[in-house]
Amino acid sequence: MASKTAVIAWGSGEDGQLGIGNNEEREWVCAIKALQTETVRSVVAGSRNSLAICDDGKLFTWGWNQRGTLGHPPETKTETIPSQVKALANVKIVQAAIGGWHCLAVDDQGRAYAWGGNEYGQCGEEPERKDDTGRPLKRDIIIPQRCASKLSVRQVAAGGTHSVVLTREGHVWTWGQPWPPGDIKQISTPMRVQGLERVRIIAVGAFHNLALLEDGILWAWGNNEYGQLGTGDTQPRSQPIPVQGLSGLTLVDIAAGGWHSTALTDDGEVYGWGRGEHGRLGFGDDKSSKMVPQRVQLLVEEDIIQFGRGDHGRLGYGRKVTTGHPSEVPINLPPPKNLSGGETDGRWCAKFVACGGRHTLATVEWHPDES
Repeated sequence: MASKTAVIAWGSGEDGQLGIGNNEEREWVCAIKALQTETVRSVVAGSRNSLAICDDGKLFTWGWNQRGTLGHPPETKTETIPSQVKALANVKIVQAAIGGWHCLAVDDQGRAYAWGGNEYGQCGEEPERKDDTGRPLKRDIIIPQRCASKLSVRQVAAGGTHSVVLTREGHVWTWGQPWPPGDIKQISTPMRVQGLERVRIIAVGAFHNLALLEDGILWAWGNNEYGQLGTGDTQPRSQPIPVQGLSGLTLVDIAAGGWHSTALTDDGEVYGWGRGEHGRLGFGDDKSSKMVPQRVQLLVEEDIIQFGRGDHGRLGYGRKVTTGHPSEVPINLPPPKNLSGGETDGRWCAKFVACGGRHTLATVEWHPDES
């Protein structure tokens, strides 16, 4: 029988980030054929590029590559077909992240890697040269290299110009430019974030950070101009502070967009806060920002949904509009063939979804009908 899994993409393809061999925009989901022989466990969608991690630890990248963000030479403008990162072929990658124009990955031994744009030290390389004003000059990293080499890393997260890692001991470390350039001095080497112990999950936006502790309390720090820290105000925080309005809830996952944040409870409830423009929070409007977490009422009793800004076809249902209302994405792919060459009965079900700047990726699995 043909493969029962697939990787799908939709939205803007101007930089090849859809991985379908061209730079076209897709309003409906389409399969990434170059990955059909691989068993992909997860995908990551960046602002203008994408990556996929396979069960066997192979890492594939595609899309925008002018800063070396794809991790393999030569440095090209864009690449429209996924290709393996050869520099990491001898290790088993288990998780990865895409930042503004740099990428991070971690292998099954807890070793972290970085590549791409590095002018703020976000790849963790020590300053080598200085400009006329005495400021360090950072070179782009075309080939993935080790970073945070003294740490045993469990998870990596990449911001606009900074990097964050969660160690196996439950501590959080960061480096690069954690605030908009000019607001605070960049950190050239990893520095531990004080006040956080027993951290389970981290999530990073453009310039804000989230950390979910094992006791279920969510902490946030960084920029806060849209209320993305969930503290009830728009004051930035240089040190972690608990997110308000989530007491009594059991959180199981968190995610951060550029300027907004989301959390998922064990009851399947979704909470959002931060920048609300373009309907990214899913509250039924397209402008209002929220300074404390609020439950997305439109997702109550729903299973798999997608919401947010709708131009470039990124919502995956053929509508070039902005909507604050969650809508189901139809997965209209051909069914796999059975041993006799015929089509099997069943449906494609989403397993993992990743949202980028103007495109979306997902892994799907075929569920045959019960006979």
